[in-house]
Amino acid sequence: MILYYISDRHGLVGDEAEQRARLLAKIEEAARAGVEYIQLRERDLSGRELEELAQAAVERIAGFPKTKLLINSRIDIAIAVGAHGVHLRADDMSGGDARAVFDASPGYQGRTPVIAVSCHSAEEVAMAEAQGADFAVLAPIFEKQSDDRPALGLKELARACRRPAAAASRMPVLALGGITVTNAANCLAAGAAGVAAIRLFQSAEIANVVQELGGRAGGPQGHERHPYWPH
Repeated sequence: MILYYISDRHGLVGDEAEQRARLLAKIEEAARAGVEYIQLRERDLSGRELEELAQAAVERIAGFPKTKLLINSRIDIAIAVGAHGVHLRADDMSGGDARAVFDASPGYQGRTPVIAVSCHSAEEVAMAEAQGADFAVLAPIFEKQSDDRPALGLKELARACRRPAAAASRMPVLALGGITVTNAANCLAAGAAGVAAIRLFQSAEIANVVQELGGRAGGPQGHERHPYWPH
């Protein structure tokens, strides 16, 4: 199971400075626990503030090579701080265009950026795959995000994960939205390569969450790697 922690400092206690400090500690905690991907998603920060926070996050996970930091939407900041890649919104540029921006940056010569894309339907997943994304995060699975974005449910997740292609060549899809240690196994059964979450990781000790998810997934710590997963 691939684990993807999405940050939200406002879900942590304290004033702004304390929230940022706690978020950085949580990011390091996630890396120490073996979470593969962390999305820095602090969308309300200014560009300078986000860059400072991203730089600090890169430094916090430097000793954990298994963990990759993705910056939400801001390719320029990802490049500036040397993050591992970017997480694109559904209405951002395509994965292929994002990869071209990374490839044109001198700082990324010889590196392979990770491109993740938010999707809200099986059709958007197929489009993200066709446009060169490494993986998609499909949401919301179990809880609606707004009146015009109801929960998709496991059937839509299964439809997105079982696109017409050989299993070994399909782009991985992660489930997001109301994910718990109890329903994560249902997402895997539907074909998801892993799960993404905010509260799941921020509301408890991450090492305990990883261990429990692994036990319910039936694999060694739940970290079975999808055959198409980017290295």
